[in-house]
Amino acid sequence: MNLSMLWGRREEPVEELEDAVAAAFEPLAGELRLVDPADFITFIRHEKFANLQDIVHSSAELFFKPGTVTFGWGADFELYWNSAPAVSFDLEFRHGSVWLVFKLTLRAHQTQVKVEHFSQEKPNSARASKAVLIEALQAARCNPHRH
Repeated sequence: MNLSMLWGRREEPVEELEDAVAAAFEPLAGELRLVDPADFITFIRHEKFANLQDIVHSSAELFFKPGTVTFGWGADFELYWNSAPAVSFDLEFRHGSVWLVFKLTLRAHQTQVKVEHFSQEKPNSARASKAVLIEALQAARCNPHRH
């Protein structure tokens, strides 16, 4: 189910969903920030997506159960003279009936998420869908009590 189908044209619930996903993935983002951005940029420029996949998967397995977070074989970067670099990864999250496709963007002190697709087996309302997603994100954690 496409987000526009789930929530219509309202922006607030989508932003709430993206905020929840960003919070859930902040530990993974912190782990990815241990890699030099120049390495990520080099891998992206030279289309070494297998290298990116290895880094993302080995970082994700510290926080999420195996197979729940996968690299979507897409990445991009922003590199300008007047600002810090930013690196974006296409990621997928699958747990139970939840499937989420999103872009995770890392900046020096900011994690940003743009949800591109969200579906669940039995969609109800925007609020129920957000609750289902948050429950799936928590259930997919290796250690749900670790923040």
